Amino acid sequence: MSRVNSPTEYEAVVARLWQEHLRAAFPAGLRGAERAGIDMVLLDAGIAGCVSTWQNNGGALDPEHHRILRGCIADLDQALPILNEVDDLCYFQRLRQLAQLVSDTHPQPTK
Repeated sequence: MSRVNSPTEYEAVVARLWQEHLRAAFPAGLRGAERAGIDMVLLDAGIAGCVSTWQNNGGALDPEHHRILRGCIADLDQALPILNEVDDLCYFQRLRQLAQLVSDTHPQPTK
């Protein structure tokens, strides 16, 4: 993963990865599938919801979304090593990078 030097650059990297993710088709072989006991569709949806929230909140997540995202990253870390198809691996590696970038921001207190 490349180093991000400024908040604007950080947001640009997240925005680029997010656009790539939105353009990518979910891997057909993983629809309705579990890997390492993890529902891959729900994992994708959980991360997507947190990233969307982060973007809509100006680069901030509340503690609950931050907790959800960290759990999704832990699930990805279990599932990634057992993905065999190149397209599946690329899709979820990009999603993991996106989740990590968003998770690296500090949670904001709920109002």
